Amino acid sequence: MKVERKHVLVTGGASGIGKALCESFAAAKAGTVVVADIDEAGAKNVADDIGGVAAKLDVSNAKAITDLVNRCENDNGPIDLLCSNAGIFVEGGEEVVDENWQRIWEVNVMAHVWAARAVLPSMLARGDGYLLNTASAAGLLSQIGSAPYSVTKSGAVAFAEWLSITYGSRGIKVSVLCPQAVRTKMTAGTDEGGVAGVDGMIEPEAVAQAVLDGVRDETFLILPHPEVQKYQERKVADRNRWLRGMRRLQDQFLALSGSS
Repeated sequence: MKVERKHVLVTGGASGIGKALCESFAAAKAGTVVVADIDEAGAKNVADDIGGVAAKLDVSNAKAITDLVNRCENDNGPIDLLCSNAGIFVEGGEEVVDENWQRIWEVNVMAHVWAARAVLPSMLARGDGYLLNTASAAGLLSQIGSAPYSVTKSGAVAFAEWLSITYGSRGIKVSVLCPQAVRTKMTAGTDEGGVAGVDGMIEPEAVAQAVLDGVRDETFLILPHPEVQKYQERKVADRNRWLRGMRRLQDQFLALSGSS
């Protein structure tokens, strides 16, 4: 798919990966680029810079997503590419309080479900459309130090797979973006991305370029860190060995950080 003249909606577009996506789509001469974010002022700044449209959006609110999609389609025409990109991080394990489990579930998983529910009727009627869901390498390989992030990003990958299987023969393209450490607000408080930065921290612009390439080629799994493919293969080949390796990585990280 070429993004030229395509109408695009990006959630979480005010900063980080979302901002870089909006800028890259605009530079690639997309049609209308809608920059949606809970940070309304940030969304407006990005939209003003790229000649796009800003919208305030809390992706944990299903009705707000539906209302925005309807408004975008009424104002600009059908959405050709929906980038469900917003996400949050919660540290901890099984002890994380239910309220925080629920919040990260809504943002990291259900927001993709609600976005798909909003745009698919129009896309299916046209027999054409593209869904790009931002997950994480954690969705393929787990996240040391965060059960909620591991679980929800795995769910995001699984939902994208299901969408591709279910609607791929009806003209719907699906990609899932799975980077490791990216220099964003989410990683700002870490030392070079923490354990996720084992293969280096990359800039959001590099992720956006990987997305442009992936969307052009209609690649399901977009991996800005190519090492992730090798880790996946090791995991599938011998899961017990992979788990032992992840435990060693955890031990090394805890030793370096002074945790116990």
